[in-house]
Amino acid sequence: MVRERYLTVWSSLALWHTLEATMTASVMETTQYLTFKLGDEVFALDITKVREVLDFTTVTKVPRTPAFMRGVINLRGSVVPVVDLRLKFGMARTENSVNTCIIITEVTVDGETTVLGALADSVQEVLDLETGSIAPAPRIGTKLRTEFIKGMGKRDDRFIILLDIDKVFSSDELAMVRADKSDAGDQDAPERI
Repeated sequence: MVRERYLTVWSSLALWHTLEATMTASVMETTQYLTFKLGDEVFALDITKVREVLDFTTVTKVPRTPAFMRGVINLRGSVVPVVDLRLKFGMARTENSVNTCIIITEVTVDGETTVLGALADSVQEVLDLETGSIAPAPRIGTKLRTEFIKGMGKRDDRFIILLDIDKVFSSDELAMVRADKSDAGDQDAPERI
């Protein structure tokens, strides 16, 4: 009889620990991020915003566009604008290499979704980050815009800059990208880069 009680208590305790571990695991939410490099820095996008990753291909330059707007590509019959995130972030222009790729992503601003390609020096990996391993975005005074930084992920001894792709571009910039996308078919002799 004592042994039966002991087994019942032991079973109940084991069940409690299992339930507690399950509840703790569900509280520690994880999100998957696609990590990529721009220069020496590692950035990441929420994987739900990424459609696919392409090898670098010919980009058709569209006249009178901002410097960060590299042009457009043909993606299975659709015209997709390509932006250079290095230029957008005030870095040197992305140089084409074996590892250069185009991350096809969906950007939503003011309720309107735009598909665009973002040039990256290289794609690293898909990474699971727990909410607890993400530090808030740094505050760097009032003159610098940092609202496009969702947070700073920690991996080993390095930080990963988590981007909120919906806040990287202003609505005016995206309107220009959409206009350039529609104008791309009207060009006679596009310059290729």
